Amino acid sequence: MFTGIIEELGSIEAITDLGDAARISVRGPLVADGAGHGDSIAVNGVCLTVVENTGGVFTADVMAETLDRSALGALKAGDKVNLERAAMLSTRLGGHLVQGHVDGVGSIVDRKPAEQWELVTISLPGAIGRYVVEKGSITVDGISLTVTEVTDDTFSVSLIPTTLALTTLGHKTVGALVNLEVDVIAKYVEKLLEGRI
Repeated sequence: MFTGIIEELGSIEAITDLGDAARISVRGPLVADGAGHGDSIAVNGVCLTVVENTGGVFTADVMAETLDRSALGALKAGDKVNLERAAMLSTRLGGHLVQGHVDGVGSIVDRKPAEQWELVTISLPGAIGRYVVEKGSITVDGISLTVTEVTDDTFSVSLIPTTLALTTLGHKTVGALVNLEVDVIAKYVEKLLEGRI
């Protein structure tokens, strides 16, 4: 479980193709510090399991399912990534409950800079649109954000200078792919109501 509050902007050191999987090495000295085999670290919002950790670089194996359902497969060496260690029971919940399980991939369709913030519009895959509501929470590349507007096929978020400076959303351009995770509570509510409707 994560909070969507990014701890570090890391970078991809290497990606090794394993046929039906990949091994990803990520430089992130802060999140790698003390991380052991089996620990969870979210990389652009995808929960990965640490298999090795040496000198500020941790390595994780990524199966085909994850590569197919997320934007991790589009990453290459040198790309910046958002990193967050799994939350502990003593962690402040500054964002919202984030599982690190990607529900869909969107792309940035527009960026409108203002003096102190920026409005970013992202495509919304139809299968998850029903879970996205104005003023609700959504995770974009692992970042807990508040939805400011929703249409049939897009949603918008307003980014403060800190988010722009300390996450991948400050660097990604129109057309860039982003991982999306909707609020898990909405999915549970829907499942619970299915039998009553």
